[in-house]
Amino acid sequence: MRVAVGTDEAGVTPDAVRTWLVGAGHEVIEPAGPVAPWPDVGRKVGEAVASGVADAGVVCCWTGTGVAIAANKVRGIRAALCTDPETAEGSRRWNDANVLALGLRLVTPMAAAEICAAFFGSAVDPGEQEMINRVEPGLRS
Repeated sequence: MRVAVGTDEAGVTPDAVRTWLVGAGHEVIEPAGPVAPWPDVGRKVGEAVASGVADAGVVCCWTGTGVAIAANKVRGIRAALCTDPETAEGSRRWNDANVLALGLRLVTPMAAAEICAAFFGSAVDPGEQEMINRVEPGLRS
């Protein structure tokens, strides 16, 4: 899977995300560069996913909220702010989230790897498609 990654701060948690993704066999791209302002990170990762350049995305900022809001402004993006593996799994299963948002002040490198494993290891529940269509009518068949 090709995953767009972006952060507004360099550090051990974004590095752990990239390391986990590569170790899990994913290709990492950085459409906003290695570090960029959070509005640019959210928008550029969102655009990469929405356009099909990437299959999914991971965005990081201090709280995770700003990058999630910015990514969710891109049509077709469902970014979910997750602080634990259960929320990450649920965001994929029930909401078909395609961008994972992480807060750098709350998520340790080890927790980030566990959250990524849950997010990328979960499949969408086909029974939820009607609900997802209610969020983005006309985008999905």
